[in-house]
Amino acid sequence: MNVISLLQAERTTLSFEFFPPKDESASDTLLETVHELDRLNPAFVSVTYGAGGTTRERTRAVVQRIMKETCVPTIPHLTCIGHSEEEMMEILDRYAGDGVKTILALRGDPPRNQPDYDRSKDHFKYAGDLVKFIKEHPADFTIGVAGFPEGHPTTQNRLIEMDHFKKKIDAGADYICTQLFFDNHDFSDYRERCELAGIHLPIVAGIMPITTISGMLRMAELAEGSRFPASLLRVLNAAGDDAMLIRQAGIDYAKTQCQGLIDQGTSGIHLYTLNKSRGTIEIAESLSF
Repeated sequence: MNVISLLQAERTTLSFEFFPPKDESASDTLLETVHELDRLNPAFVSVTYGAGGTTRERTRAVVQRIMKETCVPTIPHLTCIGHSEEEMMEILDRYAGDGVKTILALRGDPPRNQPDYDRSKDHFKYAGDLVKFIKEHPADFTIGVAGFPEGHPTTQNRLIEMDHFKKKIDAGADYICTQLFFDNHDFSDYRERCELAGIHLPIVAGIMPITTISGMLRMAELAEGSRFPASLLRVLNAAGDDAMLIRQAGIDYAKTQCQGLIDQGTSGIHLYTLNKSRGTIEIAESLSF
């Protein structure tokens, strides 16, 4: 069964996200994690793509390895930044040859070592441009795009934001996978606004469990505009400086958040694993689908 068929089913799906490891040893560890999570019967796993395409080959290598060593549908992320039309066609041709069926199309970030990167020179300026290009590929990929329950960081006007998003959907997207959020009301509101805009695609909720305070602070820096509700901060503050209590408080919060989304009939739960299985398994095994 393909990814869209699973997402359109009545039962909420479970999926996981990984980032490409930096060396062979880390790659072996990641595959062990994938095998551990495979027993949870995920609908798919996805593999991120570094800023400016910096992990292009490593992303493909780990996608190939997961597909070879497991039966889990594997979705590579693909971003616009720094790629010509010819390069993008080569990437898609290679993924088609690998047997990849689905692509997550993103605008992406410029390389961190190029703070003055000029996006106006890119062939694909927006994710919608990439979606349209992928849609025209003969492989007939299923295409996912990113959604922003807390609002797009570069578009503060939520009305204009939804207009832009609708154009991305109309370019040929098949499903939506959201960026992380910590308040289910944001997700519910986002889903309703999509419906009002005539967007009726499956929406997968992206969930990032907090396991350390330093991780939360780093998240606040990287994911501009992220909101940390008082209910989350309260349980983390109650844990004090105890690392184990902080981790458990974050895991328990994610469990409650995920179960609430399932009870709402959300199409899918997508857990950002940070390439670790223990917390992810603990959350997944607590859920009632």
